[in-house]
Amino acid sequence: MDHSSALARLDRHVAHCRACPRLVDWREETARTRRAAFADWTYWGRPVPGFGPADAPLVIIGLAPAAHGGNRTGRMFTGDRSGDLLYQALYDVGLASQPTSVSIDDGLRLHGVRVTAPVHCAPPANKPTPGERDTCRPWLVQELRLLRPALKAAVVLGAFGWQAALPALAEAGWAVPHPRPGFAHGTRVALHTLDGPETLDLFGCFHVSQRNTFTGRLTAEMLREVLRGAAHAAGLDNASGPG
Repeated sequence: MDHSSALARLDRHVAHCRACPRLVDWREETARTRRAAFADWTYWGRPVPGFGPADAPLVIIGLAPAAHGGNRTGRMFTGDRSGDLLYQALYDVGLASQPTSVSIDDGLRLHGVRVTAPVHCAPPANKPTPGERDTCRPWLVQELRLLRPALKAAVVLGAFGWQAALPALAEAGWAVPHPRPGFAHGTRVALHTLDGPETLDLFGCFHVSQRNTFTGRLTAEMLREVLRGAAHAAGLDNASGPG
């Protein structure tokens, strides 16, 4: 199977999904009204697919696009303050070609990393419902299945993402322990595949939200530390400095 072509097809299908009426209404209304600071932008206004190479050994799973970030730019974590922190940290540890991500055509490349989310539409107040999370899960399952041949590590940002990622990983072919491991910053869990010897190292990290960063719950160094551990687990041992 050509995983790159299959992932590109999946991304196109994701971008045309209209399964959740509340999210469709919100993302499109936000795209029409826009924020004053972005009045001259033509918003993406659709579900935001994942970003990064199809043979990435490391995946980062967030929550959902921001209304004036990914919903505006069309790329996960691009154009908002959460993305500013994430991409700077990825650059710092050698996993991104540049420290900023401002638009879909800004030249950013990720080195061995795929960035995605369990919910692909921007939700009101940054809070998808459990039902919206579950409706969107098949997209994440398909993405993880396509990434699985190369995938060695995953970083999940926040408790919501953790709760969404575990059942998706189970459906995609990894054995998730019962009871399911709880979320905590710095958690590391080894998941074995159901039909082979491969292992996925799963890392928990506080979400890169402004609430967490402004209060100091998550610092840039805490984020870099998790990313370094995940990069090492993924075999990206050259990830130690600017890319």
